[in-house]
Amino acid sequence: MTKKISGAEYPLAKIFSSDFDYVIPSYQRPYAWTEVQAGELFADLYDFFSKEKDETYFLGSIVLIKEEGKPLSEVIDGQQRLTTLTILLASLTAQFTGELRTDFESYLREPGRASQGLKSKPRLALRERDKQFFADYVQGLKLSELIALDPTRLDNESQRNIRRNAEVLVQRLQSTFMGDTEQLCAFGAFIVQRCFLVAVSTPSEQSAFRVFSVLNSRGLDLLPTDIIKSDVIGKVMPELRDDYNETWEELEVETGRDGFAEVFGHIRMIYAKDKARRALLEEFPERVIKKVATAEDLVKKVIEPFTQAYLVAKKGAYQATSKAEDVNTSLGWLNRIDNSDWLPCAMKFLATHAADSEYTKWFFERLERLASYMYVCAVDVNSRIERYARVLTAMESAHSMANPLSAIELADDEKRYFVSVLQGDIYSMMARRRNYLILRLDAFLSDGAAKYDPSLLTLEHVLPQTVSPGSQWATWWPNVADQVRWVHRLANLVPLNRRRNSQAQNFDFEKKKTAYFVGKQGVSSYVLTTQVLQKSTWTPADVQARQNDLMDVLSKQWRLGV
Repeated sequence: MTKKISGAEYPLAKIFSSDFDYVIPSYQRPYAWTEVQAGELFADLYDFFSKEKDETYFLGSIVLIKEEGKPLSEVIDGQQRLTTLTILLASLTAQFTGELRTDFESYLREPGRASQGLKSKPRLALRERDKQFFADYVQGLKLSELIALDPTRLDNESQRNIRRNAEVLVQRLQSTFMGDTEQLCAFGAFIVQRCFLVAVSTPSEQSAFRVFSVLNSRGLDLLPTDIIKSDVIGKVMPELRDDYNETWEELEVETGRDGFAEVFGHIRMIYAKDKARRALLEEFPERVIKKVATAEDLVKKVIEPFTQAYLVAKKGAYQATSKAEDVNTSLGWLNRIDNSDWLPCAMKFLATHAADSEYTKWFFERLERLASYMYVCAVDVNSRIERYARVLTAMESAHSMANPLSAIELADDEKRYFVSVLQGDIYSMMARRRNYLILRLDAFLSDGAAKYDPSLLTLEHVLPQTVSPGSQWATWWPNVADQVRWVHRLANLVPLNRRRNSQAQNFDFEKKKTAYFVGKQGVSSYVLTTQVLQKSTWTPADVQARQNDLMDVLSKQWRLGV
């Protein structure tokens, strides 16, 4: 058997064809992409489809154990992308009828050809635990039935992600194309013909893992900043070159190589105020360097101050004679958000207005509110970048505490939407989003004094998800509609520093409080949980009153009144 490694770029029409029969090995981690990644994939694809009529879109690479000339492909790297692309293609196929549906369905399932020895089967087989679920609902195009399933009753997080991502992608296709079959078909043609993946194949497992390690290494790879440095420092006046080179290297040491590359991406955003569509090495010279008079100015007036601002923002290390603790508290919460799209605004402000501590406090309270709104409400990456771009554009004009930035404030429609999300089903949110919200609310209640380790956090329902007949819960909550309405909402959730105990979840209220909601010392680490411990009943009226109280806190702290 040859150990040859081969790699080639293929359109998705080829990737999802009889040439490949994908299998996810059982040792692979479960499907983990959430609605955020799925929504961003759709947003990126649609944005490119709308604006680039002839260019091809690169989706990255996959690593396979595959013998040449044989379709069987064991996926070592790329299952998240292949699975999400299959869900997207299924969501698209479900919009069609007749021949169009049959055409696109062939990318989900091998239709089979007896003359070629091909059996009808799905093109992608997930891990054993999820394989049949995925085949039945996604590749079998039973998306309406899938979306109708109660996510809390599914077997595992992987299946919940599959269900939620299908729901998101179906909604996005329907709201974007409004049933326009011709445009839907054009978008589908773009996906299968102009979107490409690089498939790296080797028949050897050892070789496949070596390729995977190389592709994912972050060791001594040449970064874009190394090439930019060579060009910039080369243009500095000879007598200053050593000093400027030393400045550059000190900044790189302070941030780390990857951090320094991140700084350059944020500087590009500060200048360009739009989403990057090409590699940093292409865009940085065009969008930044050309706009700066000299190489010396680029280092001293752009790269150095923005890097220092980046370090302050990332480390929560703002210093001033007053308000520093307030600013660093806001920065602490910003850094808990799992995207860094807010950083260009933070860097721009700190590089220009950090000396005014009162205004800095004002600005970062509002930046944290804006970022929290977009995080909790799962605003997609393109919309986030457009929103922050409005702030960056406003920052080009003069502003101060006497004339503060209005673009950083939430608009009335944003406030209304934020409130509607906060009033809705919190438990079904992605875990990191709902945990962020719960901890932020708990911090508001503790006046910011509490410190949190989110890795220890679990959320528990006070009213259990399943109410047993004859229990105290059934007496307090006789109306099933009330149970459904309140079980996953903010008022009914409490944070705990322990793993869930499935047996304790259905205890009556008093036993649940004493045996489950308190720590070893008989108290809770969280204000939200302590408040519940002080209650003697947990009826619909109690939960309604608590919801009102908690919403009042969020509305006051985040200034959500319209």
